Amino acid sequence: MPSTARSSLTAISQRAQHALAAPDGHVPSPCIQQCRINPDDQYCNGCLRSIHEITAWRNLDDASKRQVWRETVVRAAAAV
Repeated sequence: MPSTARSSLTAISQRAQHALAAPDGHVPSPCIQQCRINPDDQYCNGCLRSIHEITAWRNLDDASKRQVWRETVVRAAAAV
């Protein structure tokens, strides 16, 4: 695995651990302000969310937000 891919996966995993442990009402967004939808897989290159997940985020309950975080970790691992 290239070091940049390993570094990216580590960063996403660490952010996800923090988010998954956040108290209800305080689950942070995965957004890292590098918003660009990849035309090949339709996920944001910055946060690995789909456009649906991005637009729905503010209306999701905490359990759903945590599920999105889990899915971003899976997507990051699959990408390396």
